[in-house]
Amino acid sequence: MIILIVDDDIDDLLFFADAIAEIDPQIQCITAVNGIEALRRLESMPARPDFIFLDLNMPKMNGKQCLKHIKNSPLFHSIPVIIYSTSRLQEDMAEVAELGAAAFLVKPNKFHLLKTEIASILAKALP
Repeated sequence: MIILIVDDDIDDLLFFADAIAEIDPQIQCITAVNGIEALRRLESMPARPDFIFLDLNMPKMNGKQCLKHIKNSPLFHSIPVIIYSTSRLQEDMAEVAELGAAAFLVKPNKFHLLKTEIASILAKALP
């Protein structure tokens, strides 16, 4: 399994990658620090990721803009995108759902909670 994690906060990226490694060390994590880099990585990856975890608030291209590009792409629109954000605003949750996000994960501040949330999302999506 391949997961693309997009977040401008390096600590959050590492926190997330560590959680994935503990859930399943076989999962390959690819990272990007903004939406523009994420789209470039998607275009250059030899295999499409199985999931994209996308931060909402980033410089250069935010999560909503990146999500629009992904969902409008014939190559990438079928990849489940999970918005991963500190935002708890219902408007954000509703807007990204309308744009095609598969789920909205509020960033937990404890490692074990993050692992639990990620494992739950992956389990629901896998056969």
